[in-house]
Amino acid sequence: MARAVLQTLLRAVYPPRCLSCGEMVETDFGLCGACWRDTPFVAGLTCDACGLPLPGDSDRAELCDDCLSVPRPWEQGRAALVYRDTARRLVLALKHGDRHDIARPAAEWMARQTRPVVTEGMIAVPVPLHLRRMLKRRYNQSALLGQALAGHLGLDWCADALVRAQATPSLDGKSKEERFALLAGRIAVNPRRADRIAGRPVLIVDDVMTSGATLGAAAEACLAAGASRVCVTVLARVGKDA
Repeated sequence: MARAVLQTLLRAVYPPRCLSCGEMVETDFGLCGACWRDTPFVAGLTCDACGLPLPGDSDRAELCDDCLSVPRPWEQGRAALVYRDTARRLVLALKHGDRHDIARPAAEWMARQTRPVVTEGMIAVPVPLHLRRMLKRRYNQSALLGQALAGHLGLDWCADALVRAQATPSLDGKSKEERFALLAGRIAVNPRRADRIAGRPVLIVDDVMTSGATLGAAAEACLAAGASRVCVTVLARVGKDA
């Protein structure tokens, strides 16, 4: 009873607000009607390698143009949102705005799309930040998403399985070729965690996929360390119109 009274008082002082615009909503960690309608959730036929929505229907695995032209080192990939509108605002708030509260509902959205690629013994690992960027930002948004997602999917979780030993410049504005060149060999398996990767399936978690260069470098590192298979999942996939 005391807990119920406390929750009632908290709701009176801090009513639930929309994750995106701040308008009052009925439940915690939700979106108002307008922001929900403006959020491009992935549904229907999607690219089996990156999760990008595809037109039409199919009874087999299909690939988008990007994944047909750039072979992916991972087996399957999923995305919860298309990176535009409300999705873009949520990603940027999580990544640069200290909005840790977004990770919880975002992981639920990711879990719905990712569950079909989960296999027995799979371990979830986040795309790492370089130490200098980690100290500046104080948190890794991919790790926030990954830990919550692992909980939803019942997966083993290792926050420091991958390391980025060399810093890379911002990839914003870089071409696809530049992104791949900058990321080549920059991500490796943490030697202290190599036994957590070898011989088992790995799910790599990130916030956004643009060209796939970062996820590709992470997947190659896992495979080099003996992972039996690698899949990837992201909160948002950048489309051609983003």
